[in-house]
Amino acid sequence: MTEIDRRSFLARSSGVAAGLAFAPVLGAAMGKLNAPVRVGVVGCGRQGRAIIAELSSFENVTLAAICDSEPRRLNAGNRRAPDAETFADHTQMLDAGKIDAVFVATPPHLHRTVAEDALKAGVHVYCEAPLAHTPEDAKAIASAARGSDRVFQSGYLARANPVYQLARTFFVSDAVRTLVSMDAVRARKTSWRTPARDPEAEKRLNWRLDPSVTTGLAGEWGSHQFDVFHWYTGLYPDRVSGFGSIRVHEDGREVHDTISATLGFPGGSALTYNATLANSYQGRHELFRGENAAIKLAWSHGWMFKESDAPTQGWEVYANRQQFHNDEGITLIAGATQLAEQGKLKDGVGLPHTSLWYGVESFLKSVTENAPVACSADKGVRSTIVGIRVHEAITSGQSITIDPAELG
Repeated sequence: MTEIDRRSFLARSSGVAAGLAFAPVLGAAMGKLNAPVRVGVVGCGRQGRAIIAELSSFENVTLAAICDSEPRRLNAGNRRAPDAETFADHTQMLDAGKIDAVFVATPPHLHRTVAEDALKAGVHVYCEAPLAHTPEDAKAIASAARGSDRVFQSGYLARANPVYQLARTFFVSDAVRTLVSMDAVRARKTSWRTPARDPEAEKRLNWRLDPSVTTGLAGEWGSHQFDVFHWYTGLYPDRVSGFGSIRVHEDGREVHDTISATLGFPGGSALTYNATLANSYQGRHELFRGENAAIKLAWSHGWMFKESDAPTQGWEVYANRQQFHNDEGITLIAGATQLAEQGKLKDGVGLPHTSLWYGVESFLKSVTENAPVACSADKGVRSTIVGIRVHEAITSGQSITIDPAELG
């Protein structure tokens, strides 16, 4: 875009924000590790099977073992990893000594035992998030991680996501400036219920609907999105409130299928969060509004919407135009000059892999190349506890104060 085109565009957009899409240019060496590593997966439910699928795209990775106490799920995992040895108990898998690293993908209330045992066995640990269903268990996991020389990564995936990493560089610059407000949405039409053959299996498989162990929408979904705001701002809420209800899934459950929450932060900023299992509109995204611009993040894509009176910073010259409903925006692509020379400017939009893939890649590189972990145990604990406290506020109907000391 020439300088004249840029000025003309901004003139036509007077009073309207201009959109900028964040799209990092990714190298061709993705999926390759510098050293071989043997891994195991504990928990072959939906998330465990997703991890198994992502592991298959990495060179120098051997999926040596999988584990699940539920035969049906273990068989499902084995179909996706036929060469892996199967175990019904994670201690047997660890005792076999065939893995260097393990992915813990059990329900959160079972994470602590598996993570602690793996670290004691000298195995690197990737633990899905939230880390646990109680603050006590989450802190115990973090304590075990600090006391070990093994790699430990919490499964909060935004921190390993290239789009989110790129967008954060703009957020911490003067591109956004004074933070005005924060919003997030997670909407997906699903039941969270898994068919079971008997009452015992029903309770075990549908732990998300069990009030004694679930952290609800706020913990299961919200904590992942809360972590984005914690990471970008460096702040954690000191007070939370909210409410929830069952809007669609009247099947005897007690856990809300729709929630709304407000997280108050030191200094006066606030995050509004809405999540539902009853409707899919707007999907999953986070939104920062600032004095100079707003940033919207949607896991595979991200956009900046500049205010018409915001100062230019030089990178606007590398922009394409993009339509946002009734507004015309401009698309920002990292490394745009190089892509433009290759005639591939539009190819830079979006990510070629899922957020989970980048989380897995980050962990494997930490194990084999001593790279820093994307999300440490301590950071994972903080976002886990925030999710738990928001869930408690929603279920109790009471505003809850979070002591900064609780978050460490």
